[in-house]
Amino acid sequence: MTSDRGYLLDNARAEAGERFGWLAELFDGVTRGHLDRLGVGPGSRCWEVGAGGPSIPAALAAAVGPGGCVLATDIDPSWLRTGDGYEVRRHDVVADPPPEPGTFDLVHARLVLVHLPDRARALATMAAALRPGGWLLVEDADTALQPLACMDDSGPAQRRANRLRDAFRELLTRRGADLRFGRTLPRALRAAGLTEVGAAGFFPVGGPACDRLEAATIRHVRGELLAAGLADDAELDAHLAALHAGELDLTLAPLISAWGRRPAEPPPAAGESTTR
Repeated sequence: MTSDRGYLLDNARAEAGERFGWLAELFDGVTRGHLDRLGVGPGSRCWEVGAGGPSIPAALAAAVGPGGCVLATDIDPSWLRTGDGYEVRRHDVVADPPPEPGTFDLVHARLVLVHLPDRARALATMAAALRPGGWLLVEDADTALQPLACMDDSGPAQRRANRLRDAFRELLTRRGADLRFGRTLPRALRAAGLTEVGAAGFFPVGGPACDRLEAATIRHVRGELLAAGLADDAELDAHLAALHAGELDLTLAPLISAWGRRPAEPPPAAGESTTR
């Protein structure tokens, strides 16, 4: 079942900024490792899709230097900072055409496509923005691979955390999220015409960043959980208190990072003119 009420974790709330900060702490090292391996460096042209917070655009800007270019886009770019070495634009990757098609060395999106009903169209838009030989890096969660909040289901607090994770997953499903999307990324990149496709996974377990991300997420969606009858105030308050006390060894859904390359243009046939 889907709903037309829009993205569940919208950028308009203060909790969005908290979430961006903790997501950066958990995942930026993974993302930067892939960016380095794919050759992002001085002079590169990069497009960060659905950027959300500023951490990856800033990291890209530092990597490409003054001779490069970084474009950060979002449907709500209010958490991005123009003037920090990257350009900011409002852009809907499903509805809008690619900016500057055929020009980017790297296009990257993290935790974006899983929430979009028309994921294939978004991937096509991103692939069309690549220059020949450019790389597309897409990173998305696969919640169905590991649906539990607490793998060690050892007591009432852990079981409550798992019930609330189920409730959150239900809200995501109602908004059109595909909780099995991460595992499909290699196939989706090949279907978009990319080559040299590969993928890797990352699975954080425990620690303050997981706890604080969970707390910010629960506060963000509290009203929706209550309105849907998926939780009540008492159990939400008890869960937040357990998080604050550090009583839970929380996990997050595995992050699947997948990459593919736009094929280079073939050299002209013998005797064929290269002028146009």
